Amino acid sequence: MGYAVFKLRFGVIGTNFISDWLLEGAAKDTRFEVTAIYSRSQDTADTFAEKHNIPHTFVSLEKMASSPLIDAVYIASPTALHSEQAVLFMEHGKHVLCEKPSASNIRELGRMIETAKKYDVVFMEAMKSTLMPGFKAVLQHLPEIGTVRRYFASYCQYSSRYDKLKAGEVMNAFKPELSNGAVMDLGIYTIYPLVVLWGRPLGISATGTLLSTGVDGQGAVNFEYEDKCATILYSKVADSLLPSEIQGEEGTIVIDKIQSPDRILLKYRNGISQDISVADRQNEYYYEVKEFIDLVQSGDRESSVNSHLNSLITLEIIDEVRRQLGVVYPADKN
Repeated sequence: MGYAVFKLRFGVIGTNFISDWLLEGAAKDTRFEVTAIYSRSQDTADTFAEKHNIPHTFVSLEKMASSPLIDAVYIASPTALHSEQAVLFMEHGKHVLCEKPSASNIRELGRMIETAKKYDVVFMEAMKSTLMPGFKAVLQHLPEIGTVRRYFASYCQYSSRYDKLKAGEVMNAFKPELSNGAVMDLGIYTIYPLVVLWGRPLGISATGTLLSTGVDGQGAVNFEYEDKCATILYSKVADSLLPSEIQGEEGTIVIDKIQSPDRILLKYRNGISQDISVADRQNEYYYEVKEFIDLVQSGDRESSVNSHLNSLITLEIIDEVRRQLGVVYPADKN
């Protein structure tokens, strides 16, 4: 007797390039099926639906949340909208894959996690890098560098939207009312892997540069742990060509891109170097979708890597970075 092929039917919130990239990677998993797209504009929804061959469109979140056409939703709207939208869909029994950062602050995220547990659905932050083969290779080879002493990560990428800001046009990427800024957009990629590795730090110290809108354009954060330390750099106003590193007493793991670890080198103190990269890998967005569908299919409700706790600690750190830099969002006052 044959078994029915498992399909998880997704709705998508957000018609930007992130959704395009996610759908491209998700298509590699035969269990993934996109059946609906939401946009505030019917024209925008129709255009996106035609582009990706999506059969159903919605301009009402409530109607999509209650629709029997979807089992899960991928949320790629501005961060300030994540919590309200995720809670709505989970209250209707839908599983939620939520783009990073999962919420504006730890208070919002706490509500999302409580809702997921109450309605017995999967909720996972879509942090791609920690689920990619490159990061798994880092974890696998970590014992080979001996006692670990330091984590260093850099993600500095000049934003084309910054040019527009300097010209007087404020784009979404720099709007505090949307809970945006450099630490939320890029800094999180340097923080989340650190949390997966070492958990909550004993303390942090942050410095940075605020832009005219009140959000951060760049920052540097030092982390204190009991027997090791960490430093991260992030920026949307300058580029960096620095790789990231995990330094141990017997060697160092060098990671080409912390946001999408691809080429990974293990360099021992004796001069020997080993390439521990994973040669044959899928589209970088494939792995978060696979992890999410695995959870739904198995009956598990939480990723062991992109766990609720790791997401909470990461956002707790970002909240403290913002507090030290003086970045305040309208969402913080609600």
